[in-house]
Amino acid sequence: MDNTTRKDDKMNKVIVVTGASSGFGAMTVRHLADAGHTVFAGMRNTTTRNSGAVDDALAYAAQHDVDLRTVEMDVSSQPSVDTAITSVIEEVGQLDVVVHNAGHMVLGPTEAFTPDELAEVYDTNVLSTQRVNRAALPHLRERGDGLLVWVGSSSARGGTPPYLGPYFAAKAAMDSLAVSYAAEVARFGIETSIVVPGSFTTGTNHFARAGHASDADVAADYDVRYPGLMDQVSQRLAELAPAEQDPTEVARAIVRVVDTGKGQRPFRVHIDPAHDGAEEVFDVGDRVRDDFYRRIGLSDLLRPT
Repeated sequence: MDNTTRKDDKMNKVIVVTGASSGFGAMTVRHLADAGHTVFAGMRNTTTRNSGAVDDALAYAAQHDVDLRTVEMDVSSQPSVDTAITSVIEEVGQLDVVVHNAGHMVLGPTEAFTPDELAEVYDTNVLSTQRVNRAALPHLRERGDGLLVWVGSSSARGGTPPYLGPYFAAKAAMDSLAVSYAAEVARFGIETSIVVPGSFTTGTNHFARAGHASDADVAADYDVRYPGLMDQVSQRLAELAPAEQDPTEVARAIVRVVDTGKGQRPFRVHIDPAHDGAEEVFDVGDRVRDDFYRRIGLSDLLRPT
């Protein structure tokens, strides 16, 4: 496929999606490829644990005649990320869009997590984006063009249930980083959109693959006062969401963001079947941000130059 034009004569974009072996990432790379883009599914352990995900992605590309490729990328390693981004640019000559999707959920009473375990959650959900940005942004800044899509979470501002504290804290930190980056890269012509999924209890592996706290004694103490709380949280989140919840809506939202013209993309997009209240809170914060930038004479930072 010609990397300069799409099948519908719109501009083809070269896109890297992190954490693309499963869940939202796997859905997103397929939808972006279906839309005519050249898509690299970033995932670690491509020759071992995730070799099946690689085979599935390549089979999808062949079956649907789309340009979906895979690239070895361990977002917890700067050398791995650097090598991945370099290989993408060397292979196709450019990079247009980075989708920060990699993340990991943990469940359990916050006290039962050691500081090192909290740091691991932060590393996967926050520091990974910094590694990817440091590898990709020099290329985007030199071109004076590009798009960063951050896959956040309504948990950063919505009605946050207990026993998900470390994950919520990390997603809130990632969102703050995305907001700061948006202004700092705008004058380089780089645009930012934050896609905010709510709680999808079917169709993803978030809860099934969630990590747990190592301090069993503390967790047991909490279970005396909060017996069965983790199961209750999962069950009640599922009850809030409509039966027709569809996690592929997140992938479709990302495609719409990518395909929207530069300067016209939404700063934030919500896909929340449970309607946990995050959208209202984010709206207030984003309006305050816009107003503040205008008051200090930096309104040009609200959109890419």
